[in-house]
Amino acid sequence: MPKRKNSRNASGDGSIRQRPDGRWEGRYSAGRDPGTGKQIQRSVYGDTQNDVRTKLKAITKEIDDTGTYTEPSKLTVSQWLDTWTAEYLGGVKPRTVENYTSVCKNHLKPYIGNVKLSELPAHTIQTLYNKLQKGSADKKGLSAKSIRNINGVLHSALQQAVKLGYRRDNPADAIELPRIVKKDIQPLDDEAIALFLEAIHGHKWEYLFLVTLFTGLRQAEILGLQWGRVDFERGTILIDRQLRRNGKGLDTPKNDKSRRITPAPSVLTALWEQRRRQMEWRLVAGQAWNQSDFVFTNELGNALVHGTVSKTYKRIIQDIGFPESRFHDLRHSYAVAALSSGDDAKTVQENLGHHDPGFTLRQYGHVTEKMKQESAARMESFIKSVKKSS
Repeated sequence: MPKRKNSRNASGDGSIRQRPDGRWEGRYSAGRDPGTGKQIQRSVYGDTQNDVRTKLKAITKEIDDTGTYTEPSKLTVSQWLDTWTAEYLGGVKPRTVENYTSVCKNHLKPYIGNVKLSELPAHTIQTLYNKLQKGSADKKGLSAKSIRNINGVLHSALQQAVKLGYRRDNPADAIELPRIVKKDIQPLDDEAIALFLEAIHGHKWEYLFLVTLFTGLRQAEILGLQWGRVDFERGTILIDRQLRRNGKGLDTPKNDKSRRITPAPSVLTALWEQRRRQMEWRLVAGQAWNQSDFVFTNELGNALVHGTVSKTYKRIIQDIGFPESRFHDLRHSYAVAALSSGDDAKTVQENLGHHDPGFTLRQYGHVTEKMKQESAARMESFIKSVKKSS
């Protein structure tokens, strides 16, 4: 059995001794218990006396600098993410909590979940993001936007850990994130719109596609639209909720701000037709009908599924020769058509639910540039007409 040794650090910042098992132990005072007034003693361990002395010096320096010492958390990243999503997202919308939980489950915990929270380094996070973006033989790489979203979740979780003293810093601050390259929008032009309207004629979701195209509503907004929000007398539609992607309940709009739009009369006519068609479905379904009040449903009154609607749109649009178009491009098509028809940017911005007209103009800059050229041509015509009359 090794001989036990005792030594006291020369600066008086702790005592060191060798344990019966051969390891070294350093003890230090972590303050006083507020209840008993007694000193709180803590220990650190190491294979050599120098190891323990180094640890004691770091601890006592922190006590000298801050007045306290926070013992490194024994939580793993996975355990902390579970705690964070369950306990620290009380002010976040349910939809966002679901997204955060999904990111943790699918992208963070499988790769860094077993790492100790207090020991997670920046380079491990960077390696993870690089791997996710690159992908593998059986898994497609994630986009730059997805990587940034994942980092946003992890950064928030780690920042909370810093606030609670589980970490001294946030390693996600040091990450180099990929640059987002904005994709060109793919609005349908006049010819494509005509072909699309012909293709959906008689389809069970004809009015869903038509209303989306001529109002610019987001997919979640059109699927979450209820009859109580449609005012046929005033000719308006209130947009104050949207259907969650999992189909379980409604949320506030994307920007947490409701808006009331005044669509074209043809849109209201389409909604009347949808109501008539839905009443026919209800008669056929009988007691199996689900009284959900959604404007757009299946034949049993149930809310439509985001993915199913997108896939159906994709099949239709591919058949008419536009394979790159997505359901969201119906929204872009509305915006381009509205601006090209002479609607001012403020009106289009309010109808789309954008934060400000500037965003709308930046999003559809190519349209506004065309409008500037047309304006210049009109001014040129005016100038010529004035010169002729002078």
